[in-house]
Amino acid sequence: MIKLHLQTLSYRDTVKSGERDLHGMIDLAADLGFDGIDFEDRQFASTDPDYLEALRLHALKRGLNTGYIGVIGAFGMGQHGSDEGHFRHICKWIDVCAQMQVPLLRLIGGKLPEGQTDEQAWPWLAGWMRRVTDYARAKRVLVGLHNHNHGMFPATGPQVIRMLDQIADPYFTHILDTGQYRGSPGASGGTKGKADPAHDFYSYIRQTAPRAVAVRAKVYRIRSGEEEWIDYRRVMPALKEAHFNGPLSVVFEGWDDMDEREAVPKALLFFRRMMAEHDM
Repeated sequence: MIKLHLQTLSYRDTVKSGERDLHGMIDLAADLGFDGIDFEDRQFASTDPDYLEALRLHALKRGLNTGYIGVIGAFGMGQHGSDEGHFRHICKWIDVCAQMQVPLLRLIGGKLPEGQTDEQAWPWLAGWMRRVTDYARAKRVLVGLHNHNHGMFPATGPQVIRMLDQIADPYFTHILDTGQYRGSPGASGGTKGKADPAHDFYSYIRQTAPRAVAVRAKVYRIRSGEEEWIDYRRVMPALKEAHFNGPLSVVFEGWDDMDEREAVPKALLFFRRMMAEHDM
């Protein structure tokens, strides 16, 4: 049976304000009834081994699986000074995954260099994906390629499949984000809230679902108790047809519309209903 995880970024403001730390997020996830929890690098207070082990044990004692740790940013963004700096940052978090016995690292691809097309930049990005995968394999950690738009790539179904096939390594896999393919209402720039008809993002979900080991289930508008921007009555059958049985990580990103404290419990109930409705 599919397990529902809480992605801690759903409580972006709560963690940023210091109202809860990651230990508190573990307690919240367990108290709400999630089956697991997924972390992001930016929310860790430290990478000190004792701190990391305390987090691991706390999740274990609260009965939560830990699905992945996500790394913010992409190659080409210059967040860590250079692509080499970003690579070293990724390696650091692969090491954290290994220490915490987290099986998967979430990784966005690349931001397009100015003036280049996806095709022109493809060899550059594929080279970095190979280097990351080689490092992760040595640590026995999977790398989950996260489809991501906003000027980044891979951002379509065919692109994700192409990258997976090109790297062709069992340690290089896919984390499917229901809201980040080109065309999605949550990732279409100036048309935010409306699907871009130039891209059938539901077809991209169907294409890559068979390759996914985890799904980031985006939630943007949940006041009614039903997600309004993404039609999960189209998404869930695609996952079922692909025999997906990994964790479904709930990611709330509707902060401009609703407080996360109210929205996330509604989202959890919504996905429990979706799973029951589709016998998953």
